[in-house]
Amino acid sequence: MNKTFTLLLITSLLLTACSVNSTSNNNEPNSLKKSEISTKQEIPAGFFPVDLNVVSVGDSLTQGVGDTTEKGGYVPYLERLLNNDKGIEQTEIHNYGVRGNRSNQLLNKLETDEVKQALGEADLVIITIGGNDIMKVIRENFTRLNLDDFDIEKRVFEENLRDVLNSIREGNSNSTVLLVGLYNPFLEWFSHIKEMSMIMDDWNQASKSILSDYEGTYFVDIDDIFEKSEEDLLYTDYFHPNNRGYELIAGRIYERLQEEGLNEILERK
Repeated sequence: MNKTFTLLLITSLLLTACSVNSTSNNNEPNSLKKSEISTKQEIPAGFFPVDLNVVSVGDSLTQGVGDTTEKGGYVPYLERLLNNDKGIEQTEIHNYGVRGNRSNQLLNKLETDEVKQALGEADLVIITIGGNDIMKVIRENFTRLNLDDFDIEKRVFEENLRDVLNSIREGNSNSTVLLVGLYNPFLEWFSHIKEMSMIMDDWNQASKSILSDYEGTYFVDIDDIFEKSEEDLLYTDYFHPNNRGYELIAGRIYERLQEEGLNEILERK
């Protein structure tokens, strides 16, 4: 009897152990599956290419004045760079640039139904504005230019730029916004007047300061492209960029996106 009881006890323990091992083995694949799911959830932005919706607004630099291909200035060059990015499947760019637009006129453009709808669906908004605001001062005070005139107009520009950013944010709180800075287009005509470069620097600094108050907004410096290049980057009017100038602007915009905003956009998609 004792031997029989002992044998039954050992058999029971072995069966229990096998049951525990069996349970443990059954749990192991589930654990692995959970691990695999967690890994998938941590896939980096850009692993699966996404479509990118871009809206460009502003002045002649957005319209592409000086671009002999008449395809929209920096836009086709930027589109090519974005489409070659491994994180992007296809880029669609809507160009609403208007030659001669000042900051107050851009505000009016943003209020049109077509642009409002486009901005509401945009992943990325690119702005070029300010050059014609400066030109307004020059034209109105050409014979008696002084720095105070530019300071007065700069304050108007700053207020308008805030309104532009507010308008974009009201319609789309998630889009990434790039503001392309000003360059000195008068280097060919007035290279000896250092004050013009000072004015451009001053306006660019004012824009940077305003952008710092808005999340998801970035400034794109382009003034050095034109000041330091030994290439001819201006159109025959010696004011607007030529094809090569626009290509370099597109390259700078893309570089800025890679530094700050592109992963941010891809993570939202």
